[in-house]
Amino acid sequence: MSITIRQATKNDLPAVLEIVNYEILHSTAIWDYDTRTLEEQTAIFKEKSDKGFPFLVAEKNGIVVGFGTYGPFRFKIGYRFTVEHSVYVHKDFTGNGIGSLLLKELIEMAKLQKLHTMIGVIDSENTGSISFHERMGFKRVGHIKETGFKFNRWLDSIFVQILL
Repeated sequence: MSITIRQATKNDLPAVLEIVNYEILHSTAIWDYDTRTLEEQTAIFKEKSDKGFPFLVAEKNGIVVGFGTYGPFRFKIGYRFTVEHSVYVHKDFTGNGIGSLLLKELIEMAKLQKLHTMIGVIDSENTGSISFHERMGFKRVGHIKETGFKFNRWLDSIFVQILL
């Protein structure tokens, strides 16, 4: 499987939106309740671009099969060297190393931007994502109980971190 990782363009956003909205409707990977519109996804993309943060897509045979990005972890100046990332792979392409390619590239880009650490916040029930991050060198650094509510139940947050 030949996968290309590249900076996203506005033309990629409908495919990104399909991945995002699937996760919103069917998983606890994204704690939104309502699907996003193309306008909302475009605003997120523009904000990342305007602030100098990457928004990458993984492409196979001209089709977007995943994406990854990062942005501020918190908004106080003292956190400016810390970012929180997101990586998502289309449901039909999971388990093929696409997430690893995206995350490796994000880590390299963060190092080039002289960032210090990258954080991931994962639903505690998403053991696949937790294991994936541990395989990628992230350490589990926190477990905060009942920080989110979706699908009529409380969800815990697992924080993972890698020092760059």
